[in-house]
Amino acid sequence: MLTDLEISRQVKLKTAKELIDQLGISEDDFDYYGKYTGKIKLSVLDKLKDKPDGKLILVTAMSPTNFGEGKTLTTIGLGQALNQLGKKGIIAIREPSVGPVFGMKGGAAGGGHSQVLPMEMINLHFNGDFGAITAAHNLLAAMLDNHILKGNDLGIDVTNILWNRTMDMNDRALRQIVIGLGGRVNGVPRETGFVITAASEVMAILALSESRSDLKRRLGEIAIGYNYNGEIVHAKDIQANSAMAVLLNDAIMPNLVQTNENTPALVHAGPFANIAHGTNSVLADKIALKLGDYVVTECGFGSDLGAEKFFDIVCRKNPFWPSAVVIVATCRAMKYHGGVKPKPESLLYEENPEAFKKGLGNLEVHIKNMKKFGVPVIVAINRFPKDTPGEIKMITELCEKLDVEVASHEAYAKGGKGTIELAEKTIKLVEANKNPQKKFMYELDMTVEDKIRALSTNIYGAKEVYFEKRAKAKIEKFVKSGFGNLPICIAKTQMSLSDNPKAIGVPEDWVLTVTDVNLSAGAGFLVVVCGDMMLMPGLPKVPAAAKMDVTDDGEIIGLF
Repeated sequence: MLTDLEISRQVKLKTAKELIDQLGISEDDFDYYGKYTGKIKLSVLDKLKDKPDGKLILVTAMSPTNFGEGKTLTTIGLGQALNQLGKKGIIAIREPSVGPVFGMKGGAAGGGHSQVLPMEMINLHFNGDFGAITAAHNLLAAMLDNHILKGNDLGIDVTNILWNRTMDMNDRALRQIVIGLGGRVNGVPRETGFVITAASEVMAILALSESRSDLKRRLGEIAIGYNYNGEIVHAKDIQANSAMAVLLNDAIMPNLVQTNENTPALVHAGPFANIAHGTNSVLADKIALKLGDYVVTECGFGSDLGAEKFFDIVCRKNPFWPSAVVIVATCRAMKYHGGVKPKPESLLYEENPEAFKKGLGNLEVHIKNMKKFGVPVIVAINRFPKDTPGEIKMITELCEKLDVEVASHEAYAKGGKGTIELAEKTIKLVEANKNPQKKFMYELDMTVEDKIRALSTNIYGAKEVYFEKRAKAKIEKFVKSGFGNLPICIAKTQMSLSDNPKAIGVPEDWVLTVTDVNLSAGAGFLVVVCGDMMLMPGLPKVPAAAKMDVTDDGEIIGLF
């Protein structure tokens, strides 16, 4: 069996010039980054403003396992199949973070015959975007500490600073640190820490910005701390936002690449869904909708995190709304959520009807949740060679009971050809939904507590919410400062519908615990932390990095 790398190297890539010709973009609207990739300029939106938008298809999943359910794979395979059916399909997905690539996940851009290419470039320093976001974030941190040292004219309280530092690597030792040691020449000593770049508010801002002016405005609204009067100090108050935008001048433009089958793909921005909103950039979606008949985009982790946030945060202030939702499921995940132990992994590939039936409950919750947004749903079964007809039948019967479409696919082994049935059924759903109407889980004028309760009961299935004292106090402070009408971005484990990663399947009779609330004033939401969430991951005992190497002629080994 060929590896992902071997499969990718059999592909004859189109040049970036051929890709933009295929999309109908002129070279005036494109910046080349080598032979096979580049950035689409934002000017293309103005030129295509009178062109009708294509249809948006959102790909999400049931609650994931550590093995991954193939959401990106399905997204890519579906985009490829649309083009095989004669449709103009475009894919819009997030950029991988280097930290997880070298940590537990390895390469993160699809697999087999449904990859985005060139995969090495996409997984490593892709066109400089993550580096620019890291630099912009740390510029603000440096200017903040410099302001404090050089007189602190704004009266910033050094014991109440909200802004930290960032890097795109898993490094648990940097979660909490002390800076400014060694005398006054090195600054004012204080506690701070690092978050991974994908968790930076600058990443979320880049993904949500609609233009460069909107980017500067949002960067300026970042809350960096409090002054001695208890008032919020913003990035614009120390005149940092314009310089940050300078660093992000190229990063704000979506990146154009392609799949194994030369289907165009916009890969841009990469906020995590368990701590931010978890989708690619608004600008990539808007440009793709102008260039394609169908745009297939994805959101992070299960539908309880990424999809809910796509509807309630991303779509709330933007003109688009999905015409259909694809929920990715695997027989392997069904048995895991039914109680089968994942070690040895071979147990997840053995037929176990009792566990499978129990695990179906998790998929059922995700289906019902997506139907609450008024969008037609199709379940995509990512098939593995050892899946049995009986298991596929059980998923099909559940979908029939819930009156949703279902189709299995083999995108990994067969690419677009293995995803034709899924594409045909999805097209029918999209075309039957001529005028999608927006429907949210909560209204912005509800109290912060009620918005959290709406999500906890309607999406997660909690019986009630418990607010710890610290969270209550911060909600009160943010409401008093005028931020009570913001959307809610829940930060919780992706491994469970609950806030407990060990509570697999469908947790019952449980309480959502809100431990903290943070303000992302620039991104435009309140981050509600539930359970114990880390914004800087650590490495596993044997990280993926230990299996990677590079040859003398520059060939990268072990990334996939």
